[in-house]
Amino acid sequence: MYDKVIRNARICDGMGTPIDTGEVAINDDRIAAVGKNLGPSKTDIDAEQMVLAPGFIDVHTHYDAQITWDPTTSPSPQMGVTTIVMGNCGFGIAPCRPQDRETMLRTLTKVEGMPYEALKTGVRWNFESFGDYLSAIEHQGIVANIACFAGHSCIRLYVMGEDASKREASNTEIEEMQNLFRESLEAGAIGLGTSTLESHNGHGGIPVPSRFAAFKEFEAFSQVMKETGKGVWQITKGVSPTIEELEQLAESASRPMQICPMLQDPGQPEVVFNDMASISAAQNRGRELYGQVSPFPEILEFNLREPYPMESIQAWRPAMAAQTDEEKISVYRDHNFRNSVKEELKTTGGPFRFSNQWNTMTIVSTKNSSLLGRTVAEIATNLNSHPLDCMLDIGISEKLETQFSCVLFNADVSAVTKLLNDPNSSLGLGDSGAHLTFFCQAGTGLYLLQHYVREEQAISLENAIKMLTSEPAHALRIPDRGRISSGMKADIVLFDPDTVGIGERCWVDDLPGGLSRVHTPSFGVGSVWVNGTQIVSNDKLLPNTPFSGEVIRKFLT
Repeated sequence: MYDKVIRNARICDGMGTPIDTGEVAINDDRIAAVGKNLGPSKTDIDAEQMVLAPGFIDVHTHYDAQITWDPTTSPSPQMGVTTIVMGNCGFGIAPCRPQDRETMLRTLTKVEGMPYEALKTGVRWNFESFGDYLSAIEHQGIVANIACFAGHSCIRLYVMGEDASKREASNTEIEEMQNLFRESLEAGAIGLGTSTLESHNGHGGIPVPSRFAAFKEFEAFSQVMKETGKGVWQITKGVSPTIEELEQLAESASRPMQICPMLQDPGQPEVVFNDMASISAAQNRGRELYGQVSPFPEILEFNLREPYPMESIQAWRPAMAAQTDEEKISVYRDHNFRNSVKEELKTTGGPFRFSNQWNTMTIVSTKNSSLLGRTVAEIATNLNSHPLDCMLDIGISEKLETQFSCVLFNADVSAVTKLLNDPNSSLGLGDSGAHLTFFCQAGTGLYLLQHYVREEQAISLENAIKMLTSEPAHALRIPDRGRISSGMKADIVLFDPDTVGIGERCWVDDLPGGLSRVHTPSFGVGSVWVNGTQIVSNDKLLPNTPFSGEVIRKFLT
């Protein structure tokens, strides 16, 4: 007799196989059988002809801090996510010396949009090393499964202190970083996360530590992966290194690599497809490279106190260095500052740089009702002024309180569909747990099912589920997950394909200290099981949610 059998389900196995009605039996934390008329069980569950799929694997999250105060990693489990991969872009909170904690939190506040007071109040510092960090998470208990990259910037700060964001590392320092990374892999890191992206800046506009690394430092990490036969590369790429150089790293490591962000920039619409073509060529040469893509249009809400979309502009650095509102306003008033930004915006920018999307930059909160809902481009035209001057003057007039919303990337549905269907793409970039005052993309999988499967009919349901389950499990070498088949871990989501999706953005007050974050509620998620234990019912976590998740420390070769 089985522990439980889910009956009357439309089974989507995660491998792209056509959906078929059947039953799934579970014993303890694993799938015991898949088929029809499986026999008696202690508990029968009627799926009511909803779709039963493997739990979603979210390969790009930033729950590293939140998980220390919130073992539920909300809202991801409610979105059908059963395995969460943290430590992306090289950011995290371990390893970390006690004297560097403040720097670490200030960096997360700036680069990942996490309110400082929430971090200061919420993070539990009961660890120093990366291994101790994983053990602390394991000891407290977690709802979803966790895998975690070792963070390049964290390792660099641990070895170099304040010099980590000032200069290249010496050979001795690189050896120390190699040793720390090796220890992290032995402790259970999934690989190394890093970033060279120009918009990734810490407190005061100072580039994050990994942006100061010479190429030989990256090669040193590949050497560790080669020696140990472990690890996956994750790199958030700026202008450099090139795809060809990243291929060298993947080749020397003999390990897979995730490259992001692969988003369509309206100012340079073909660049992302050129990069994907280079990734395809590398795959044909036997290098396992994946371009990480997102189904979402990149919409950011911001004010001029924290204008994240503008901070990839190099000429914006004086504003990033300003600490107070008064200092920022002084910079914004300066004509030399304005002229230098305008000149840079005339040039072709690097990836993820604001590309004059003034026609999609809308005013969503203002004291001036005549401006509400209008675009900066429209207002500038009426005033016969440059859009930059228009945006800055409006913000200054309201003491930086004006809220703007801007569609930055991935606005072209046909282009995004092409990216999603690319055989070398990897679905991700949701940034769950980060950018808490800008957006919530924890529902990447639900949005894919809602928009590209049901509404656009651009992707089949079977292929969408494959993108969310077996493909990321393979690319990141996550064992025993991503498929509905006998012997696999019983990470399962039951959903209604006719209603599944996410709702309108709203604000919730669930951060430490009663602070708020942006949220999008889930719809159509009937149940979620992690390791055979139900954690979600009807889009909500169960009361006293079971800590059924595992810290995944062993990965496939």
